[in-house]
Amino acid sequence: MRARFMVVAVAALLAGCTVGPNYVAPEMAVPPAFVGPQATVGATVDPARWWSAFGDPQLDGLVERALKGNPDIAIAASRVRQARLQEMVARSQGLPSVNASASPSHIEFSKNAGLSSIARAFSGGTGAGGTGSTGGIALPGSGITTYSVGFDASWELDLFGGVRRSTEGARARTEAAVWSKRDAAVTLAAEVAQAYFALRLDQAQIATIEGEIVRQRRALEIAGNTAKVGLVPPIDVTRQRASITSTEARAEPVRADVDVRMHALAILLGEPPATLMSELAAPSVAPLGVPTIPAGLPSELLRRRPDIRAAERDLAASTADIGVAVADMYPKFSLTGMTQLISTALGNLFSGDSLQLTASGAAQFPLLDWGRRRSTVKSREEDREQAYLRYRSTVLQALRDVEDPLAQIAAERRRNAALQRAVVDAQSSAKAAESQYRTGFVAQTTLLNAETDVLTAREQLVSSDAQLRQLTVALFKALGGGWEQAE
Repeated sequence: MRARFMVVAVAALLAGCTVGPNYVAPEMAVPPAFVGPQATVGATVDPARWWSAFGDPQLDGLVERALKGNPDIAIAASRVRQARLQEMVARSQGLPSVNASASPSHIEFSKNAGLSSIARAFSGGTGAGGTGSTGGIALPGSGITTYSVGFDASWELDLFGGVRRSTEGARARTEAAVWSKRDAAVTLAAEVAQAYFALRLDQAQIATIEGEIVRQRRALEIAGNTAKVGLVPPIDVTRQRASITSTEARAEPVRADVDVRMHALAILLGEPPATLMSELAAPSVAPLGVPTIPAGLPSELLRRRPDIRAAERDLAASTADIGVAVADMYPKFSLTGMTQLISTALGNLFSGDSLQLTASGAAQFPLLDWGRRRSTVKSREEDREQAYLRYRSTVLQALRDVEDPLAQIAAERRRNAALQRAVVDAQSSAKAAESQYRTGFVAQTTLLNAETDVLTAREQLVSSDAQLRQLTVALFKALGGGWEQAE
């Protein structure tokens, strides 16, 4: 009955007090809706694989390969494993530690140890009746061997919750590492998609330039034929040839940029720069569409964005650190026990007579540390304040990350529609100028200007198409898509 009471009392002491502030998740005020225009109806998109909404199998494959092979993702995964190990270390601090030991020892006594008088006293010395026996005391110059095996255990009682707070902090840091890994996946998927669409933009611009060169060569043939019959001066042929040369030169920097884009994509996949040169040399055969996706509500960002979740977990860890520092200001109590078998002979080492038990308790009371512990608590409180401000800043930036592409996508859609009309008008003007030039009604400069307008309008439209895709990628990233729940 008494033993049961002691167990209950110790358990009550262990669970009765956890110093430091209890963590409460912050409530961040966010607008009820995004201000920027957004679609009210959009295609169903899997947030974990949003890139598939573009309908490009090559893009799908590149993103999947990057998520498996990118070194930054591997580093983030390693940090998760490391955080889980640190959590195990923190949890083990509140448990008893047990060690096993075994050792033989031998003492060879010195002949000059000054024990001869003691030996003579026990043996009777020069007095009558002396037998010379030492009564079991080792004589100088002799030795003794002992053998011991045993276990020792020590336990620092977590009366004020320092270990529990440390475990809370370690658990929160593990969760923050998991969310940081997910955030790395979100960022990587967006970077791959952005680089891929930039590559396809360059290839589309090259195709546009090459198409215009074909048309200009046809115009050169017309100029040559017209000059032969005397309707235009021979200089028109030279001007048309110069226009073709200028257009050809226009494509060279874009071709170099194609190689640079491929190098960047390969690095994102965790592969050497030249890996994708042959794979992506041909333009995509898939139609590069632009999916429409509703942005949802701002409050959903707090649950969906990995960087926000990681910042919130960092705040929880900083709060737990305060409790660890506060617990250090209180007394510490520890228990130590040792069980040993000690004998001078191996034959009877494991007998009951060789058993030796030792138990002790200790208490340590902080008296004077010149303000070190109190300053540590204040420092941890400042850490928590900084963690809260980082969390708040992350939420505000997330709201902006969504609002910006919403506004930009709406404006770019209007611009894209205008550019489509501009291309149609430029092509009509160029066709009319070419017909008039054939009959000598307009000067060649009119035709050359019309050709330049067509090329410029087409390039702007191609660029606008790519811009719409890249802004959509930015919106997907801002909404926190691109990670999976399973870890």
